[in-house]
Amino acid sequence: MEPWAIVLIILGGLILLIFFCCIRIVPQAHEYVVEFLGKYRRTLSAGAHMLVPFCERISQKITLMEQILDAPPQPVITKDNVTMQIDSVVYYRVFDSKLYAYGAVNPVSALENLTATTLRNIVGELDLDGTLTSRDVINAKMTSIIDKATDEWGIRVTRVELKNIIPPKEIRDAMEKQMKAERDRRETLLQAEGHKAAAVTRAQGDKEAAILQAEGERDARIARAEGEAREIFLKKKAEADGYKALIEAGITPEVLELKRYETLMKVADGQASKVIIPTDVVESTRKNVLFSETTGLGETTPQGSHIEAKPEEDPCCERFEKKK
Repeated sequence: MEPWAIVLIILGGLILLIFFCCIRIVPQAHEYVVEFLGKYRRTLSAGAHMLVPFCERISQKITLMEQILDAPPQPVITKDNVTMQIDSVVYYRVFDSKLYAYGAVNPVSALENLTATTLRNIVGELDLDGTLTSRDVINAKMTSIIDKATDEWGIRVTRVELKNIIPPKEIRDAMEKQMKAERDRRETLLQAEGHKAAAVTRAQGDKEAAILQAEGERDARIARAEGEAREIFLKKKAEADGYKALIEAGITPEVLELKRYETLMKVADGQASKVIIPTDVVESTRKNVLFSETTGLGETTPQGSHIEAKPEEDPCCERFEKKK
């Protein structure tokens, strides 16, 4: 083979090698910063790109995805001179690769220090209780301040969260005692409210039971009275119907009186030694002359023989007579 052919083959191979070495493929959500002879030239986005051989180079490869900066716990002094350890987490992403590459020597370290100083400034304006109960306020203030300060670095802070707040041991013990006392107070209050509610419910139940019992007794008395009245009414009605039937059958009141006296005589035939005749019966008997003559019951005293009683001898007189 001719020497010049060999030279051509070597040159062609070198050209192909240089061509493939100058091709750069940028993955998704990434950007490459390109410098031309040491000076910023352009920013390569996702896709395939060709660099100028021996003149352009990639200075930095930057990711555009959201990143997390977990800052270590920082000693922070509150307004009431309480030193506590606070651990924060910063969520950020790069929105400008050029500013991120040339805005700060180490943007991540700068962001970490800025987070620590901002946290100290904000917590220094609050007391212990305000720090423990104002996490949302602290997060919002830190996000606003840090995001505004990092615009020159090409960094956008999406949010800042306080990961942990660790007060001193003495403060934690006092807080636990306070929490226990508060829980005891709530327990006592709840028990008192429970007893009160139970007493009110019991009293209300007793009241309703007494009312129902009184109403029941009233209804029972009314029912008994109505029953007795109904019974008396039915008895009188039956008697009236009986008398009416007898009168309609032609029986006179004198015959009825006679039947009543016959009943009394039957009663007198028993073991009873006395027969009590009501006043109205006696009056009726006296008025009923015919019945009195028939039965002989109109006389108040029975007729009998009169026997003269012998005078009793006085023993005293007999004794005096013997002495004489």
